[in-house]
Amino acid sequence: MSLQPANNEHPSTTRPVVTLPRLLAKKDSGQPITVLTAYDATNARQLDAAGVDILLVGDSLAMTILGHPNTLSVTMDEMLHHVKAVRRGTEKALLVADMPFLSVTLGEDEACRNAGRMVQEGGAVAVKVEGASPTVCAVIRRLVSMGIPVMGHLGLTPQAIHTLGGFKVQGKTPVQAAQLLRDALVLQACGVFSVVLELVPTEVAEIITQALSIPTIGIGAGLQCDGQVLVIDDILGRYTQLSPRFVRKYADMATETQQAVTEYCNDVTSKTFPNAAESFTLDESMKETVLSAMRSVLDESNLSSSRQLAGAS
Repeated sequence: MSLQPANNEHPSTTRPVVTLPRLLAKKDSGQPITVLTAYDATNARQLDAAGVDILLVGDSLAMTILGHPNTLSVTMDEMLHHVKAVRRGTEKALLVADMPFLSVTLGEDEACRNAGRMVQEGGAVAVKVEGASPTVCAVIRRLVSMGIPVMGHLGLTPQAIHTLGGFKVQGKTPVQAAQLLRDALVLQACGVFSVVLELVPTEVAEIITQALSIPTIGIGAGLQCDGQVLVIDDILGRYTQLSPRFVRKYADMATETQQAVTEYCNDVTSKTFPNAAESFTLDESMKETVLSAMRSVLDESNLSSSRQLAGAS
């Protein structure tokens, strides 16, 4: 399947810039919201052109790009580096920057400085914050009061992976499901413009979606959410270390890339690349003059080497 639009019009030139009111209007009208992660300008440009509503510079880049086993190792500076890159490739999509581990919970002032950098230096429109603890909620309220839009994140929150005991579905018991609903309502009251629901039973996600006036964005949370988000490397088959059941693979870029590189190596070692059409030659009118000049350099070099040998002897 392709990320290209079905019609001949290019979404990047025909669609309006995605704003928070437009996302709310989509929820109200029942139009699903599309979200994908992006980590560099090239991918951002392609996803934006395909019509994705929200580009999320996710802390998942710790795993997909930087090779870490989880999201906990990525730093603010590393995240900001990728946010800047994605901004350069984004025209119409709404750009959201993930707040990495420890960037929010070490004090409100520090959290506000970090979020402010994502917007001021990185060019993000909004930031995403995991959880709904009193500490996190206090930060969210302050960020919103500063004019920084915030996306919430409930259910499986990867930055709490050690506390949760792994990548497990959340909200399966009455106590857990009720708490998820409470947390979602609290986040809405704090001023978030949307909430990501990750690895949550469909029935639970549906009730939360119906209870909120802001959009829910599901990832492994069923069809009833107002939108869906996936990691771009997952849907393109580039990240093979994990294969969650909620990911639909739209391409197998890992296999295609390996095949392409193998062919390249074979062509180089067999000296079939580059061929004449892929190479450049001198104009016939200049060829002899250029080659003569280069032969003179070689002659001078040989003479110099001979003198050095004579002196050494």
